[in-house]
Amino acid sequence: MVVPSRKSRQYLIDNNYVETVISLAPNLFFGTTIAVTILVLSKSKTDNTTQFIDASALFKKETNTNTLTDAHIEQIMQLFDSKEDAEYVAISVDNSAIAENDYNLSVSSYVEAKDTREVIDITELNAELKTTVAKISQLRVAIDSIVAEIEGAKVAGGEA
Repeated sequence: MVVPSRKSRQYLIDNNYVETVISLAPNLFFGTTIAVTILVLSKSKTDNTTQFIDASALFKKETNTNTLTDAHIEQIMQLFDSKEDAEYVAISVDNSAIAENDYNLSVSSYVEAKDTREVIDITELNAELKTTVAKISQLRVAIDSIVAEIEGAKVAGGEA
């Protein structure tokens, strides 16, 4: 994997040559299991922004590799052509902000990842815990009663 040096990234950003940075899924190319990033360069840009696209979730799992379908490629191209921001997928960042971020061109530094953690309703969880604790208490009482009966039977049987 070739990572442009800070000096190279600074040159590209300061001269407004980076049009888009696209992050792809890992294991897309034969013999390369790592994720790939594409830098789209342009010498004729009119705006001072760089577009970041996180396409790492766009792939189809095959036997030993991942593949991009025509639909995935079309989705990436639509994002690229429109230059519109799309939550969790694409954002255009002013080059001055990139400079302030030490010329970092990592897509994950600019495109917020979607939080896929399960949302838990604390009130509902507390109610379930209260119900469970009550059931456990009932079971303890029942078990204590059974144990007392068994011990009582042993004492009664032993006295006879």
